[in-house]
Amino acid sequence: MVFSYLMLVVCVLVGVAFITLLERKILGYIQIRKGPNKVGVLGLFQPFSDAVKLFAKEQTFPAVSNFLPYYLSPVFGLFVSLVLWMVIPYELGFFNFEMGVLFFLCCLSLGVYPLMGAGWASNCKYSLLGSLRGVAQTISYEVSLALILLSYIFLISGYNFIGFGVYQEYVWFFWLTFPLSMIWLSSCLAEMNRTPFDFAEGESELVSGFNTEYSSGGFVLIFMSEYASILFMSGVSTLLFWGGVVVSFSFCFKLVVISLVFIWVRGTLPRFRYDKLMYLAWKSFLPVSLNYLIFFMGLKVFMY
Repeated sequence: MVFSYLMLVVCVLVGVAFITLLERKILGYIQIRKGPNKVGVLGLFQPFSDAVKLFAKEQTFPAVSNFLPYYLSPVFGLFVSLVLWMVIPYELGFFNFEMGVLFFLCCLSLGVYPLMGAGWASNCKYSLLGSLRGVAQTISYEVSLALILLSYIFLISGYNFIGFGVYQEYVWFFWLTFPLSMIWLSSCLAEMNRTPFDFAEGESELVSGFNTEYSSGGFVLIFMSEYASILFMSGVSTLLFWGGVVVSFSFCFKLVVISLVFIWVRGTLPRFRYDKLMYLAWKSFLPVSLNYLIFFMGLKVFMY
Protein backbone atom coordinates (compact mmCIF):
# COMPACT_ATOMS: atom_id res chain seq x y z
CA MET A 1 0.00 0.00 0.00
CA VAL A 2 2.82 2.42 0.94
CA PHE A 3 4.71 1.59 -2.26
CA SER A 4 1.55 2.18 -4.32
CA TYR A 5 1.05 5.57 -2.70
CA LEU A 6 4.71 6.56 -3.27
CA MET A 7 4.34 5.63 -6.96
CA LEU A 8 1.18 7.75 -7.08
CA VAL A 9 2.99 10.74 -5.50
CA VAL A 10 5.84 10.47 -8.05
CA CYS A 11 3.35 10.36 -10.95
CA VAL A 12 1.46 13.38 -9.55
CA LEU A 13 4.67 15.40 -9.15
CA VAL A 14 5.77 14.57 -12.73
CA GLY A 15 2.28 15.59 -13.88
CA VAL A 16 2.66 18.89 -11.98
CA ALA A 17 5.98 19.53 -13.75
CA PHE A 18 4.47 19.06 -17.20
CA ILE A 19 1.22 20.94 -16.48
CA THR A 20 3.35 24.01 -15.65
CA LEU A 21 5.16 23.61 -18.98
CA LEU A 22 1.83 23.21 -20.80
CA GLU A 23 0.50 26.34 -19.11
CA ARG A 24 3.53 28.41 -20.11
CA LYS A 25 3.32 27.15 -23.70
CA ILE A 26 -0.41 27.89 -24.03
CA LEU A 27 -0.13 31.33 -22.41
CA GLY A 28 2.74 32.03 -24.79
CA TYR A 29 0.66 31.20 -27.86
CA ILE A 30 -2.35 33.13 -26.49
CA GLN A 31 -0.07 36.18 -26.21
CA ILE A 32 1.43 35.52 -29.70
CA ARG A 33 4.91 34.58 -28.50
CA LYS A 34 6.94 31.42 -28.01
CA GLY A 35 6.79 29.61 -24.69
CA PRO A 36 9.84 27.81 -23.20
CA ASN A 37 11.62 26.09 -26.12
CA LYS A 38 15.36 26.08 -25.36
CA VAL A 39 15.95 23.46 -22.64
CA GLY A 40 15.68 20.05 -24.31
CA VAL A 41 13.46 19.24 -27.29
CA LEU A 42 10.59 21.81 -27.44
CA GLY A 43 11.50 22.88 -23.89
CA LEU A 44 10.54 19.51 -22.36
CA PHE A 45 13.22 19.73 -19.65
CA GLN A 46 12.36 23.31 -18.66
CA PRO A 47 10.30 22.32 -15.53
CA PHE A 48 13.19 20.21 -14.17
CA SER A 49 15.71 22.97 -14.83
CA ASP A 50 13.41 25.44 -13.04
CA ALA A 51 13.08 23.06 -10.07
CA VAL A 52 16.89 22.71 -9.78
CA LYS A 53 17.31 26.49 -10.04
CA LEU A 54 14.67 27.23 -7.37
CA PHE A 55 15.85 24.60 -4.89
CA ALA A 56 19.47 25.74 -5.33
CA LYS A 57 18.62 29.35 -4.46
CA GLU A 58 19.38 30.81 -1.06
CA GLN A 59 16.63 30.19 1.49
CA THR A 60 15.77 33.47 3.22
CA PHE A 61 13.27 34.16 5.96
CA PRO A 62 12.13 37.39 7.62
CA ALA A 63 13.90 38.10 10.92
CA VAL A 64 10.59 38.83 12.67
CA SER A 65 8.69 35.84 11.24
CA ASN A 66 7.22 33.08 13.38
CA PHE A 67 9.80 30.52 12.30
CA LEU A 68 8.10 27.13 12.79
CA PRO A 69 4.70 27.87 11.17
CA TYR A 70 6.50 29.82 8.44
CA TYR A 71 8.52 26.75 7.48
CA LEU A 72 5.87 24.10 8.05
CA SER A 73 2.92 25.77 6.25
CA PRO A 74 4.15 25.04 2.67
CA VAL A 75 5.03 21.46 3.66
CA PHE A 76 1.57 20.90 5.16
CA GLY A 77 -0.04 22.49 2.08
CA LEU A 78 1.71 20.07 -0.28
CA PHE A 79 0.96 17.14 2.06
CA VAL A 80 -2.80 17.91 1.98
CA SER A 81 -2.72 18.25 -1.85
CA LEU A 82 -1.05 14.83 -2.19
CA VAL A 83 -3.23 13.05 0.39
CA LEU A 84 -6.32 14.15 -1.58
CA TRP A 85 -5.27 11.89 -4.47
CA MET A 86 -6.05 8.81 -2.36
CA VAL A 87 -9.82 9.27 -2.80
CA ILE A 88 -9.85 8.72 -6.59
CA PRO A 89 -10.89 5.06 -7.21
CA TYR A 90 -8.04 3.66 -9.32
CA GLU A 91 -9.47 0.09 -9.45
CA LEU A 92 -5.94 -1.31 -9.22
CA GLY A 93 -6.11 -2.29 -5.55
CA PHE A 94 -4.58 0.98 -4.28
CA PHE A 95 -7.31 2.40 -2.09
CA ASN A 96 -11.09 2.16 -1.91
CA PHE A 97 -12.86 4.70 0.28
CA GLU A 98 -16.47 3.88 1.09
CA MET A 99 -16.75 7.44 2.45
CA GLY A 100 -14.54 8.99 -0.24
CA VAL A 101 -16.70 12.10 -0.73
CA LEU A 102 -16.61 12.93 3.01
CA PHE A 103 -12.83 12.40 3.13
CA PHE A 104 -12.49 14.67 0.11
CA LEU A 105 -14.50 17.46 1.79
CA CYS A 106 -12.51 17.12 5.04
CA CYS A 107 -9.15 17.36 3.25
CA LEU A 108 -10.39 20.24 1.09
CA SER A 109 -11.36 22.23 4.19
CA LEU A 110 -7.87 21.60 5.65
CA GLY A 111 -6.39 23.58 2.75
CA VAL A 112 -7.19 26.92 4.46
CA TYR A 113 -4.80 26.26 7.35
CA PRO A 114 -1.49 26.29 5.41
CA LEU A 115 -2.76 29.37 3.54
CA MET A 116 -3.55 31.15 6.80
CA GLY A 117 -0.35 29.94 8.48
CA ALA A 118 1.88 31.06 5.60
CA GLY A 119 0.39 34.56 5.57
CA TRP A 120 0.30 35.07 9.33
CA ALA A 121 3.69 33.55 10.17
CA SER A 122 5.51 35.75 7.61
CA ASN A 123 4.67 38.77 9.82
CA CYS A 124 4.17 40.91 6.73
CA LYS A 125 0.99 42.93 6.27
CA TYR A 126 0.73 42.10 2.54
CA SER A 127 1.07 38.37 3.22
CA LEU A 128 -1.51 38.57 6.00
CA LEU A 129 -4.00 40.43 3.78
CA GLY A 130 -3.45 37.89 0.99
CA SER A 131 -4.02 34.93 3.31
CA LEU A 132 -7.17 36.51 4.83
CA ARG A 133 -8.60 37.06 1.35
CA GLY A 134 -7.69 33.52 0.31
CA VAL A 135 -9.23 31.96 3.43
CA ALA A 136 -12.45 34.00 3.05
CA GLN A 137 -12.96 33.05 -0.59
CA THR A 138 -12.00 29.39 -0.03
CA ILE A 139 -14.51 28.99 2.82
CA SER A 140 -17.22 30.82 0.81
CA TYR A 141 -16.88 28.63 -2.26
CA GLU A 142 -16.52 25.40 -0.26
CA VAL A 143 -20.17 25.82 0.77
CA SER A 144 -21.44 25.67 -2.82
CA LEU A 145 -18.98 22.84 -3.65
CA ALA A 146 -20.31 20.78 -0.72
CA LEU A 147 -23.94 21.42 -1.71
CA ILE A 148 -23.28 20.39 -5.32
CA LEU A 149 -21.61 17.18 -4.07
CA LEU A 150 -24.58 16.53 -1.78
CA SER A 151 -26.93 16.81 -4.78
CA TYR A 152 -25.01 14.05 -6.57
CA ILE A 153 -24.83 11.95 -3.41
CA PHE A 154 -28.64 11.99 -3.38
CA LEU A 155 -28.61 10.90 -7.02
CA ILE A 156 -26.22 7.95 -6.59
CA SER A 157 -27.19 7.11 -2.95
CA GLY A 158 -23.61 6.59 -1.77
CA TYR A 159 -20.39 8.31 -0.72
CA ASN A 160 -18.01 6.24 -2.84
CA PHE A 161 -16.56 7.89 -5.96
CA ILE A 162 -16.88 4.55 -7.83
CA GLY A 163 -20.65 5.11 -7.84
CA PHE A 164 -20.28 8.14 -10.10
CA GLY A 165 -18.69 6.00 -12.82
CA VAL A 166 -21.38 3.30 -12.48
CA TYR A 167 -24.28 5.77 -12.74
CA GLN A 168 -22.83 7.52 -15.79
CA GLU A 169 -22.46 4.41 -17.92
CA TYR A 170 -25.17 5.54 -20.36
CA VAL A 171 -25.48 9.30 -19.89
CA TRP A 172 -23.10 11.84 -18.33
CA PHE A 173 -24.24 14.00 -15.42
CA PHE A 174 -22.83 16.95 -17.41
CA TRP A 175 -25.84 16.80 -19.75
CA LEU A 176 -28.37 16.16 -16.97
CA THR A 177 -27.21 19.02 -14.72
CA PHE A 178 -25.45 21.51 -16.98
CA PRO A 179 -25.90 24.59 -14.68
CA LEU A 180 -24.49 22.69 -11.68
CA SER A 181 -21.42 21.59 -13.65
CA MET A 182 -20.72 25.22 -14.67
CA ILE A 183 -21.08 26.35 -11.04
CA TRP A 184 -18.74 23.54 -9.96
CA LEU A 185 -16.10 24.63 -12.49
CA SER A 186 -16.31 28.29 -11.41
CA SER A 187 -16.15 27.28 -7.73
CA CYS A 188 -13.07 25.14 -8.45
CA LEU A 189 -11.34 28.17 -9.98
CA ALA A 190 -12.12 30.18 -6.83
CA GLU A 191 -11.15 27.30 -4.53
CA MET A 192 -7.75 26.94 -6.22
CA ASN A 193 -7.11 30.74 -6.17
CA ARG A 194 -6.93 30.79 -9.96
CA THR A 195 -7.65 33.64 -12.37
CA PRO A 196 -10.14 35.41 -12.42
CA PHE A 197 -10.44 34.77 -8.65
CA ASP A 198 -6.74 34.99 -7.65
CA PHE A 199 -7.17 37.72 -5.02
CA ALA A 200 -4.86 35.96 -2.58
CA GLU A 201 -2.04 36.72 -5.05
CA GLY A 202 -3.22 40.10 -6.40
CA GLU A 203 0.04 41.64 -7.67
CA SER A 204 -1.52 45.06 -8.26
CA GLU A 205 -2.29 45.64 -4.56
CA LEU A 206 -0.58 42.87 -2.54
CA VAL A 207 2.88 42.55 -4.20
CA SER A 208 2.52 38.75 -4.43
CA GLY A 209 -0.04 37.88 -1.77
CA PHE A 210 0.37 35.31 0.97
CA ASN A 211 3.66 33.96 -0.53
CA THR A 212 5.42 37.36 -0.65
CA GLU A 213 8.11 36.42 1.90
CA TYR A 214 8.79 32.93 0.50
CA SER A 215 11.79 32.06 -1.66
CA SER A 216 13.60 28.93 -2.82
CA GLY A 217 12.12 25.67 -1.45
CA GLY A 218 9.16 27.21 0.39
CA PHE A 219 7.93 28.93 -2.77
CA VAL A 220 8.36 25.71 -4.79
CA LEU A 221 6.25 23.75 -2.28
CA ILE A 222 3.44 26.33 -2.41
CA PHE A 223 3.63 26.31 -6.22
CA MET A 224 3.55 22.49 -6.40
CA SER A 225 0.62 22.20 -3.99
CA GLU A 226 -1.43 24.63 -6.12
CA TYR A 227 -0.82 22.73 -9.35
CA ALA A 228 -1.32 19.30 -7.69
CA SER A 229 -4.70 20.61 -6.48
CA ILE A 230 -5.57 21.81 -9.99
CA LEU A 231 -4.84 18.37 -11.44
CA PHE A 232 -6.80 16.70 -8.64
CA MET A 233 -9.85 18.94 -9.06
CA SER A 234 -9.73 18.25 -12.81
CA GLY A 235 -9.80 14.52 -12.00
CA VAL A 236 -12.72 14.89 -9.56
CA SER A 237 -14.64 17.03 -12.08
CA THR A 238 -14.12 14.30 -14.69
CA LEU A 239 -15.43 11.67 -12.25
CA LEU A 240 -18.47 13.78 -11.33
CA PHE A 241 -19.58 14.96 -14.76
CA TRP A 242 -17.95 12.83 -17.45
CA GLY A 243 -17.84 9.42 -15.75
CA GLY A 244 -15.75 6.55 -17.03
CA VAL A 245 -13.08 4.25 -15.61
CA VAL A 246 -10.15 6.04 -13.97
CA VAL A 247 -7.48 3.79 -15.48
CA SER A 248 -8.28 4.54 -19.11
CA PHE A 249 -7.11 6.82 -21.89
CA SER A 250 -10.49 8.60 -22.10
CA PHE A 251 -10.32 9.59 -18.40
CA CYS A 252 -6.81 11.03 -18.81
CA PHE A 253 -7.90 12.89 -21.94
CA LYS A 254 -10.89 14.46 -20.14
CA LEU A 255 -8.66 15.38 -17.18
CA VAL A 256 -6.21 17.19 -19.50
CA VAL A 257 -9.10 18.99 -21.25
CA ILE A 258 -10.39 20.36 -17.92
CA SER A 259 -6.84 21.40 -16.94
CA LEU A 260 -6.66 23.21 -20.30
CA VAL A 261 -9.85 25.08 -19.37
CA PHE A 262 -8.13 26.29 -16.15
CA ILE A 263 -5.21 27.58 -18.27
CA TRP A 264 -7.45 29.04 -20.98
CA VAL A 265 -9.41 31.01 -18.37
CA ARG A 266 -6.14 32.41 -17.00
CA GLY A 267 -5.10 33.54 -20.48
CA THR A 268 -8.37 35.28 -21.35
CA LEU A 269 -10.30 36.63 -18.34
CA PRO A 270 -9.40 39.73 -16.29
CA ARG A 271 -9.47 39.66 -12.48
CA PHE A 272 -12.79 40.13 -10.68
CA ARG A 273 -13.47 42.76 -8.04
CA TYR A 274 -13.32 41.25 -4.55
CA ASP A 275 -16.84 42.31 -3.51
CA LYS A 276 -18.20 40.85 -6.77
CA LEU A 277 -16.48 37.56 -5.92
CA MET A 278 -18.26 37.33 -2.56
CA TYR A 279 -21.55 38.44 -4.13
CA LEU A 280 -21.21 35.64 -6.70
CA ALA A 281 -20.61 33.01 -3.99
CA TRP A 282 -23.37 33.96 -1.53
CA LYS A 283 -26.07 35.47 -3.76
CA SER A 284 -25.74 33.47 -6.98
CA PHE A 285 -24.05 30.08 -6.50
CA LEU A 286 -25.46 29.28 -3.05
CA PRO A 287 -29.19 29.74 -3.92
CA VAL A 288 -28.83 27.77 -7.19
CA SER A 289 -26.96 24.92 -5.42
CA LEU A 290 -29.58 24.82 -2.64
CA ASN A 291 -32.44 24.74 -5.14
CA TYR A 292 -30.84 21.86 -7.03
CA LEU A 293 -30.26 20.00 -3.75
CA ILE A 294 -33.93 20.32 -2.77
CA PHE A 295 -34.93 19.28 -6.31
CA PHE A 296 -32.80 16.11 -6.17
CA MET A 297 -34.11 15.27 -2.68
CA GLY A 298 -37.66 15.56 -3.99
CA LEU A 299 -36.75 13.49 -7.03
CA LYS A 300 -35.44 10.61 -4.86
CA VAL A 301 -38.53 10.73 -2.62
CA PHE A 302 -40.80 10.72 -5.68
CA MET A 303 -38.90 7.77 -7.22
CA TYR A 304 -39.32 5.65 -4.08
